[in-house]
Amino acid sequence: MDTPALGHEPVSGPTGTSTTQPLLEVEGLKTYFFVRQGVVKAVEDLSFSLQAGEKLAIVGESGCGKSMTALSILRLVPDPPGRIVAGSIKLEGRNLLDLPDSEMRKVRGNLISMIFQEPMTSLNPVLSVGHQISEALMLHQSVSRREAFDKAIEMLRLVKIPEAARRAKEYPHQLSGGMRQRAMTAMALACNPQVLLADEPTTALDVTIQAQILDIILELQERLGTAVVLITHDLGVVAETAQRVIVMYGGRKVEEASVEEIFENPQHPYTQGLLAAVPHLASISGKEGAAGRLREIPGIVPALVNLPQGCTFAPRCAYASDVCRNEYPPYETKRPGHMAACWHSDKVEGGRHA
Repeated sequence: MDTPALGHEPVSGPTGTSTTQPLLEVEGLKTYFFVRQGVVKAVEDLSFSLQAGEKLAIVGESGCGKSMTALSILRLVPDPPGRIVAGSIKLEGRNLLDLPDSEMRKVRGNLISMIFQEPMTSLNPVLSVGHQISEALMLHQSVSRREAFDKAIEMLRLVKIPEAARRAKEYPHQLSGGMRQRAMTAMALACNPQVLLADEPTTALDVTIQAQILDIILELQERLGTAVVLITHDLGVVAETAQRVIVMYGGRKVEEASVEEIFENPQHPYTQGLLAAVPHLASISGKEGAAGRLREIPGIVPALVNLPQGCTFAPRCAYASDVCRNEYPPYETKRPGHMAACWHSDKVEGGRHA
């Protein structure tokens, strides 16, 4: 049976509906690392879908599996010691895990692009910024070196880098942190990808530059029709940019819903804890009886090589009972369009304003 061809035409239909085939489907993904201490379950049984043009956020603390999910989608998991041991990753119905390496290279940077967390370690220090952008264009599109370099300059202008023609000839170390992140964005979007994976694109940038980078990503996303998976720990960024949210903890998806539902009616205590840790003007200024101290989630993220029995969040959870410590909760619908894995979602929802 013939498999559908990968193309640049987006899936038609309204965003977020089930009437169209998802652009990207991840089913039962398991990514493990086989190390001396044992098996690190970096991503465990993860499933989600992404519609054309949709903005999806994946949130959680460091070590929860967010970045490894993105690397798994691009088949960039370091092997050894890592390996995708189960699941499927389908782009327009075609499983990327079945593609030979030569075909997968045609997908990376072309159909699916990624903005990496630290541009200084992702950009080649011995090649000019314009050269690096034009290389991607020449690899995936039938353009000459001159045409590719002109397009690189155009992309640098689109991401609002001043004097783009001059900056294109400069090297990464000659650019500021914000400029490097803009250059990474220009490179990721140069081939008009169907899916953009943005891994903490504003980390280590000051607040003003953060806002500018996010505005640029969203502006280009709207212009190009690209679907975006935003990986972040910053719920403020999520509230401003995303339509739908996946919350990960201990390598698993623990909650998924629209942005409005996540903020108004969290169904998992970990999500509730993340929301409670977001700074509010009232707590900062001491108004309205606020204690002036941010809430924190007690304890630390467990080591993925030695996860506790039952619910992985139980050791840090105020609602944990014996069933939580012995059995992992089923991932099920708690409210319309709102899924979570928690034995005590009723208590979480009842205590969300506490």
